[in-house]
Amino acid sequence: MQQQEVHETPSAEPAVSKTVQQAKLKKDEPTGLKRKVAIGRFTNETRYGQSFFVDKNSDRIGKQAMDILSAKLFETGKFIMLERADLQKIQKELVMGDAPALKNSADYLILGSITEFGRNEVSDVGLLSRVKKQEAFAKVHIRIVDVSTGQIIYSEEGKGTAYSEAGTVMGVGDKSAYDSQLNDKAIEAAISDLASNIIENMMDKPWRGYLLGYEEGMLITSGGKSQNIKPGDQFDVIAAGKRVKNPQTNSYITLPGKKVATIEIVSTAGDTPENEVSFATIVSGNMDRYLANKNFSGLYIQVHKD
Repeated sequence: MQQQEVHETPSAEPAVSKTVQQAKLKKDEPTGLKRKVAIGRFTNETRYGQSFFVDKNSDRIGKQAMDILSAKLFETGKFIMLERADLQKIQKELVMGDAPALKNSADYLILGSITEFGRNEVSDVGLLSRVKKQEAFAKVHIRIVDVSTGQIIYSEEGKGTAYSEAGTVMGVGDKSAYDSQLNDKAIEAAISDLASNIIENMMDKPWRGYLLGYEEGMLITSGGKSQNIKPGDQFDVIAAGKRVKNPQTNSYITLPGKKVATIEIVSTAGDTPENEVSFATIVSGNMDRYLANKNFSGLYIQVHKD
């Protein structure tokens, strides 16, 4: 009788968001104004991986999920990713170098947790064959918080599975050992399940920058090269609307603002998101009242609309 071999079947690749795929194909094309994003926490809320060998600060699976999500958002080229999980280590280095502490708030804060995680092993035994299948599954929950308002703008769960199988026919074939990589693939698949929606929700809100000053005939604005701001870009200067309290929700809302002027970027300066600024001239509108007082606290800038 002819002998047959059944080899290990590789796990299907996780479904990667279309936004991530498009970003890889268009690396040289403009990606638009970048939002600042931080992952506040990503914890493992399951019993898996929680043993007396791991202390409360060594949530390995949660840190792994945070790293995967951070990498996926970074590779789109649409966001400035700000460190939060290991921020204390960065601050310690700054103190050692007698440098000022970081003061750079995010536009969006992502909070997440792994709520289900586990493994199954199934054996299919026939008359002359034996197939062993290992499967890992994960479920993650995330929510996105708009830092400027403290409101949750998006909340959803994602699921992912990964498997491998190996078997023998008449004693010939592969032996199936414990596949630890399935854990990683299952978590990545669960996060990939959410990636497109996470990206789209954070890109939904119009980008906003601020006026910082006026020197030698030039307006100084926040943001620069890392946020894809370049000479020739035009922005509308908006006077923020009045803040009123909504008695139904007991929270404050800001009424629509009013366009004051249009400005055009002349040059940019700085080399990090913390110290970057741009210089602009006024191309239309009247800002005499604000220039005389050099008080721009009630103004912000957004992408110019014709």
